[in-house]
Amino acid sequence: MADGTDFLYPFIEGNERDAGPLLADLARSAVAKGGVSAGLRAATLERIGGELAAAADAIAESFRRGGRLFTFGNGGSSTDAATLAALFARPPWGHPRAARSLVDDTAVLSALGNDVGFDLVFSRQLIAHAAAGDVALGVSTSGSSRNLLTAFAQARARGLLTVGLAGYDGGEMAESGAVQHCLVVRSDSVHRVQETQAAVGFALWAEIQRRMGERDG
Repeated sequence: MADGTDFLYPFIEGNERDAGPLLADLARSAVAKGGVSAGLRAATLERIGGELAAAADAIAESFRRGGRLFTFGNGGSSTDAATLAALFARPPWGHPRAARSLVDDTAVLSALGNDVGFDLVFSRQLIAHAAAGDVALGVSTSGSSRNLLTAFAQARARGLLTVGLAGYDGGEMAESGAVQHCLVVRSDSVHRVQETQAAVGFALWAEIQRRMGERDG
């Protein structure tokens, strides 16, 4: 094992030579984690079913009125935000919606982070591009990312619909009056939270498609 990477695999001894048992252990670990993830996904979708339906109703109504979707998040959550925007803009079925990921433009992100501070990288973009009736959808594992909370506050002040996906106990997003619909994945594992948030995002998209009368053939 190369120096500097052994911390990634603390269960592998430095003099490991017998690949068979090691691979079997890794396979069992992957299967077990997959089972945990599947269980959390099913439990979460059942628990938040009512809130997910309410969020889908509200977003569908925004789309019917010509509203646009703006998504955002940090780190791994930024990829979920970008995926959601792409799913709405280029759906596998149904009509595309006006959707924009606020994490896609590295020039804008780096300029705002450098010039005005990272806490404002999403809120400033909402000021520039969004209007009353649009949708602001933020994704966070902790639920307490400062730049998301700032963006949600700005969104509500401008009359946007606000939807948050959070992990753990929902963090500050769950307590914020600026987040109208907060879909919480209750887990203390960042990995399991992000896996389940991806499923929640897809479920939300599918519910909106149904409400718009666009079903999978």
